[in-house]
Amino acid sequence: MTNKLRQEFIEKERQKLVDEQTHVRDELRNLREALQSEVDVEPDEGDAEVFEREKNSALIAVLEKKLNDVEAALKSIEKGGYGICEDCGKAIETERLEVKPDATLCLTCQQKAEQRARRNRPVRQIDW
Repeated sequence: MTNKLRQEFIEKERQKLVDEQTHVRDELRNLREALQSEVDVEPDEGDAEVFEREKNSALIAVLEKKLNDVEAALKSIEKGGYGICEDCGKAIETERLEVKPDATLCLTCQQKAEQRARRNRPVRQIDW
């Protein structure tokens, strides 16, 4: 990829990231407002409001992680290191960046990281 094409690609990905950042911030604001507007009542077992509150809290955690990833990718663009694998230092595949603009690992390193995570996950015993 020529330098000019690379710059055009990075600019396109930067715009995707900015759009995603705006979207995630809006979603976070809406979820936080929904949580704040809820009245605290004594929960009953199986209460739908408690379930909804827990679901919103979990969504907030996921969106905060996504926002951190997007902001890290934008900083990487500013510093000139966007698209470089944090593990091996090789270029991240453009196809991967097109699908996941906030990717910090190339596909090979991502697969290795997921394998390590699976190996370190505790095995649940099922008692029959």
